[in-house]
Formats: sequence, C-alpha cells, structure tokens
Amino acid sequence: MLRTLTAATSLIVLVACSNDAPDETTPDTVIQTAQTGHIELPLPLPEGTTPDITQRDLAVRVDILADDAFEGRGPGAEVGELTADWIGQEMARIGLQPGGEEGSFFQTVAMVEQTIDEAASTLTFSGGTSGRDFPMALREDAVIWTKRQNVIEASFEDSELVFVGYGVVAPEYGWDDYAGLDATGKTVVMLVNDPGFATKDPALFKGEAMTYYGRWTYKFEEAARQGAKAAIVVHETAPASYGWDVVANSWSGAQADLVRSNAGDDRALLEGWISTDTARKLFAEAGLDFQEMKFEAKQQGFNPIAMAGVTAAGKITQSVTRGTSRNVVGVLPGTQTPDEYVLFTAHWDHLGKKSEDRNGEPTQDFYRDDIFNGAVDNATGVSAILEIAETIAAGDHARSVMFLAVTLEESGLLGSSYFVEYPTIGMNQIVAGFNIDAYQPVGLANDITVIGY
Repeated sequence: MLRTLTAATSLIVLVACSNDAPDETTPDTVIQTAQTGHIELPLPLPEGTTPDITQRDLAVRVDILADDAFEGRGPGAEVGELTADWIGQEMARIGLQPGGEEGSFFQTVAMVEQTIDEAASTLTFSGGTSGRDFPMALREDAVIWTKRQNVIEASFEDSELVFVGYGVVAPEYGWDDYAGLDATGKTVVMLVNDPGFATKDPALFKGEAMTYYGRWTYKFEEAARQGAKAAIVVHETAPASYGWDVVANSWSGAQADLVRSNAGDDRALLEGWISTDTARKLFAEAGLDFQEMKFEAKQQGFNPIAMAGVTAAGKITQSVTRGTSRNVVGVLPGTQTPDEYVLFTAHWDHLGKKSEDRNGEPTQDFYRDDIFNGAVDNATGVSAILEIAETIAAGDHARSVMFLAVTLEESGLLGSSYFVEYPTIGMNQIVAGFNIDAYQPVGLANDITVIGY
C-alpha cells in the first residue's frame, strides 16, 4: 500500500508546476453547489482527515465505502447509488468543484440490466467421440448470458465448435487467430489473456502484461465481428488473474450494460465462460488434447482448429430492465494552465447483493451474507483518489486536476467507456491519467506478483 500510494502521490508534480496561490473558491460555496438535489446519506462523511496522506485517512474511507450500509455498491440499485452521492459530498467537503452535468458532481449513465432465468437457460455440447449430450451445470461448469437487449428468449442448435486460440486479430503483431475461417453461425472457443502471457516474450504483444486483446471484453467483441453464433472463453486462474469463483459470482445474476443504439443486435447470441476441467473434457470429445492446443495457440501463424463432431446448443431466457447509474466528477481548477487536466480515476461500483451463493443454495453461513462488500475492489482505489484530492486541494496546482469515480466497471469498464464517449471536457485537454484499482491494504510484502506495469 505504501509503495503504491507513494508512487501515486509523486505524480502530483504534474499538477504542482507553480507557486501561485490556488483558486480561492470557498468550501461553503462548493458544498452548497454539491447539495443541489441533496440526498441523506446512510453513513456520515469522515471527520478529522488531513492533507497528509495517512493510513488513518485511507482506512476510514475504505471502512465507510465497504460498509454493509451501501449493500455492495451495486450500480443502478437504490442503495448502491447512494455510494455516488457519498463520494460527491465527500469531494465537496475536501474542496473539489463539481465537474459533471449541469453544475453537479454527476454524469448520468444510461444502463440496461439483464438477468437470465438459470432454470430456463441452457448450454449443451453434443457429439464427439462418445456421441452423448453434455449439459452444462450453470455456475459450476459454465456461466452464460446474452448482450442482446431486445431479446427475452433466444436459442440456437447444431452450432459447430471451432478452437480459435486466443481469439485475437492484431495486424500490428502479425496475428490472426481467425485466419481462413468463416465463423458465421459457429461457436468459437478461446483462451483468456493473449499470447504474450503464454510465451513470456516481451516482444510479443506486451509479454506478461495483458493487452486489451487479452481481455474478455475484446474477445467477445471480436467473435461478434467474425459472425459467431456463440463465443466461449476458457477460464484459467493464472492468465485470468482470478479464480473460477470470481467468474461464477461476477457473471451470474443481473448483468449491466450501456444502452446500445442497436440494442446489442451485433453481438453473438450467447457469450460465456467454461471452467478448465470442462474445457479438457470438451477437447477430449473432439479428439484434441487441451495442453497441446494451448501450445499450438501461442505459436505465430496459428490457424483455427475445428473441434470435429462436437456441436453446441443454447437457450437464453432473460428479463430486461432499464435504469441509470452515475459517474462522479470533481475538479480542482488550475491557476496557470486551467485547460490542461491531470486525471485520477477509480471505479466505485462492486457486485452489490446476490441472494444465492455459487452453488445455488441460499447463503445461511454465519460468516457469510449476500452482500459483496468490495473493500479492496475498489473501495481502496476510491479512498486513494479522494486522499490524493485532499492533498492537492491544500497546495498549489498550475494544471487543473479531475477526479473521476466511474460506475459499471465490473460489467466491462462501462462507466469509463461512457465518459470517453461523452467527456465532460475535451479529451485532448487530458495530459496524463492515473487509475487506481485494488491497492494492497496489508502493508509491504517481500514476495509479490506484479501484473502489468
């Protein structure tokens, strides 16, 4: 934690380029502006925080943001959205000015929430060496959904399976996992992360640092561009950097998305994950060895491999609701170059409340409840940018500084995407950006794994 925050606060040099006095806007004025449409908070704002970056200041904010009172900070949920109100009022308390819409701290993000009926939704693989059907146990073997927003029921049958390696088309790296394949109507199966992680070659993609090509968001987008009927990512803990429990919890229940102009009609009909054990069995049914296919997939010039004789059938039954969430935007105007901005971001949302555990049984254990508090992911990051804001607000800053707490990160970086599409300032005004997501809250460590740079 100390290393992370020391590095983050050293970046303040980008802002503090002048000895001129900061803007003289009074705290009372800012708070009055912030309280337009004031909402009573479930927990009070912290007291006694200082401009110094301290363990106590960070801890008190993390403690509040991860409290049960916010019910896991679910975006769009009535109680979860109170998190945004709390952050806005905390920004006002420490001296930030509103940077959102209509003189407020908020940017409204239109969203759609889709929830599949797991009892009426299925994914089944058939054929192969055994000639049998293999229905997937949802959450245990697979997690499925659809991004099509105008569909209540949708299904498909007899879709041929093709292994497309990492599912990447990256001309700048001379890489095309779909080379020579017409994926129309097919079910594509692919690995998580990108070939650089598998080879550890820093010259291939970015080595162990995951590029956007390695993210599940890209893989589903590319599968749709290729015309696939269904897109399946194989989960593995190391390249994903999280376990199957994260997949089962994060992609079950209500799933959020931005309101799309085409209602998601350009996406594959079904998207999802399968577990590593499921993948091994599936590849064996096609007469393929999973480990050998992984080896082939990391080689330059990989070509898609048909999973001979294996087909997929799927059915999605879902409910669809529309709502809104909010990004929270606070600004400290610069005194010399106010049109140049340094941006600090962190996502405020987490998984909210889920009434069932990963096995479909009600959560009755004394030590567990249905609230996913998200203390590390990402109450720590929000706490950090607020702490940095309080530090910068107390000093001189030639450039303007924007603090952006985004929503819907857990659903695919959607709040960030919305801000990029509808920025509250010109994107060419941002000279640097720093994101803080899940800093380590347990002190210095002797042995750690660094993912990325």
